[in-house]
Amino acid sequence: MFKPYGVIPALPTPMKEEGVIDYQGLEKLVDHVIDNGVHGVLVGGSNSEYSLMTLEERKEVIKFVTEKTNERVPVMAGTGCHRTEDTIALTKFAADVGVKSALVINPYYMATGEQAIYDYYKKVAESSDIGIIIYNYPDATGIQLEPELIDKISRIDGVTGIKNTDDGIHTSKVIALTQDNPDFSVLTGFEDLIVPTLSIGGVGAIGVVHNLVPEKIVKLYDLVVKENNVHEAIRLNNELLPLYSMVEEEVIPGTVKAGLEALGLPGGSSRSPLPPASDEFKEKIKSYLQELKNNVNVRS
Repeated sequence: MFKPYGVIPALPTPMKEEGVIDYQGLEKLVDHVIDNGVHGVLVGGSNSEYSLMTLEERKEVIKFVTEKTNERVPVMAGTGCHRTEDTIALTKFAADVGVKSALVINPYYMATGEQAIYDYYKKVAESSDIGIIIYNYPDATGIQLEPELIDKISRIDGVTGIKNTDDGIHTSKVIALTQDNPDFSVLTGFEDLIVPTLSIGGVGAIGVVHNLVPEKIVKLYDLVVKENNVHEAIRLNNELLPLYSMVEEEVIPGTVKAGLEALGLPGGSSRSPLPPASDEFKEKIKSYLQELKNNVNVRS
């Protein structure tokens, strides 16, 4: 089964007024990131507002992005649902339309426990024909997947990776525990951990800033993985640090959409109850991205 690697943007979903999905805009965004060298795309992740979509909308967006990607890069689809049966059904749908791997967030809200979480991933993996990617995001779910549990889940046939949106210590432990597993990839979900994650054995990064400066994130990856030039990677990473922080200043995906619009790309509104970026933020990120484009030594 396919193991994800490299730079994978978590695509937002451009919207028109009243939260209508802008499919033409979504196609432009897909072309934008692929033309700038990314290794894959994630559709239907947190940044896409999947939690505010109907199941049919989720299917439509997954199918649309897979078709427009047209096998230029592998597609990963967010398929996690509250009900196990729904996760399995959406994962099967994703596989049928050509998706290479499914990003599945762990059960949350209702208390489960480690064994139940393990059983959930086992059941989903056994019912799927594509690789299952663990999505560990404790800041959003309130559930911490311990490294030892992740290692145990990684041994399930069909589980091929993790998007680990957790701190550096946690990520380093996951890499250490799973490094002997040839069928499992560790990717960070935090932009500021790209360089350290790649330097100690991780294989990639899934994130939101990747949509705004895909060519620079790809260069960061190449500097560490292909050129073994950590010194230059640190220099480039320092240049990007203000942007990593900036997109967190207000509510995502509003900040990411504001950045896209500053670049002349489709963004639009976010669905209620998510707020749009403020006018002040829009001006700030527009100015920063312009300076970054002009290779000015920007400061936070």
